[in-house]
Amino acid sequence: MLYYLFEWLDKTLDMPGAGVFQYISFRSAASMVTSLFIMLVLGKPFIKWMKNKMGMLDDVRTELGLEGATRKANTPTMGGVLILTAIIIPTLLFAKLDNIYVLLMLATTLWMGAVGFLDDYLKKTRGKAGLPGKYKVLGQVILGLAVGLVICFHPDITDPLKTTIPFVKNNEFDYSWLVSWMGEGASRYAWIPYVLVVVFIITAVSNASNLTDGIDGIATGVAAVNGGTLAILAWVSGNVIMASYLNIAYLPNVGELAVFSTAFVGATLGFLWYNSHPAEIFMGDTGSLAIGGIIAVFAILIHKELLLPLLCGIYLIEDLSVIIQTTACKRYRRKHHLPKGVAVPVEKRPLRMAPLHHHYQKKGMAEEKVVQRFIIIAILLAIITVSTLKLR
Repeated sequence: MLYYLFEWLDKTLDMPGAGVFQYISFRSAASMVTSLFIMLVLGKPFIKWMKNKMGMLDDVRTELGLEGATRKANTPTMGGVLILTAIIIPTLLFAKLDNIYVLLMLATTLWMGAVGFLDDYLKKTRGKAGLPGKYKVLGQVILGLAVGLVICFHPDITDPLKTTIPFVKNNEFDYSWLVSWMGEGASRYAWIPYVLVVVFIITAVSNASNLTDGIDGIATGVAAVNGGTLAILAWVSGNVIMASYLNIAYLPNVGELAVFSTAFVGATLGFLWYNSHPAEIFMGDTGSLAIGGIIAVFAILIHKELLLPLLCGIYLIEDLSVIIQTTACKRYRRKHHLPKGVAVPVEKRPLRMAPLHHHYQKKGMAEEKVVQRFIIIAILLAIITVSTLKLR
């Protein structure tokens, strides 16, 4: 909104300094500062309101023997509402709202935030286990279908069926290759496998983000690192000079996403102010599902979805740890005919507890150390991800 106001002031009244709003770098910085400001100003009142008025306290399972579980049961949740607010308001203020990439990111934020909010609300107000998993997946699939179809058929989106292959020269992968076996004219159907891939990526990353949100500050810190990396990738992809220098695909208008991503970084860093150990508030599924969806859709829009296993390595290993643990335990139960309700012995499990961060807690590692090490790994993965722009 402010972009259009200052554009009018610059062109109509020739107001000194108004032209600075034409620069994505300035608006991105302003977006991040505004997002941080919103978080720091609204954080305390929101926490107090959620705790005293709404009674939205997190139902931490104290019987699992995790560090500080009893204390955490008195911590308010649904802090994702704060995160989403601090993302949306700066984006509306500083981004070009006629940009299809920005509109898709806003829609993603609102949609996944709504799915997560419904889950949190059912948990806290109706004494239920929350939104059934199949409905969460349905929400993710609907988003994937919508995003994939818009990308394929919207006229303002450049080369929708192409993406970047990391570590490879001439590194453009065309999804139409997946249907080339069908013969002449098959490229018209390339949107089908592309949309399916988009659905898979959004579902996988959103759920992995949700799994990572298990101890104070871990999901927030990792998300801030990932968001900052995506901001860099969006800016260079949308800058014709940098794209030419790095020999990557130039994507007109995609640089505007830097305004959104810096708001995302500001929101997650601001939330970390209250979510670091000992946490004063948890983000809940409102935040964790939305964060995963945002990262997935953002990477897809800038044609960097194949970098997600590297950039989001923390999410990947957390997801794999749950899959490995669940599969191994089911196999053990079948082999030894364990009756329902009898747990698999700890020494027979691949991990003491899944997801992976809880495994290290069970081994006696302090919660703060687990979080710090995971964030350090996320930073290293981010550096390698950015390095792929030249390492080919």
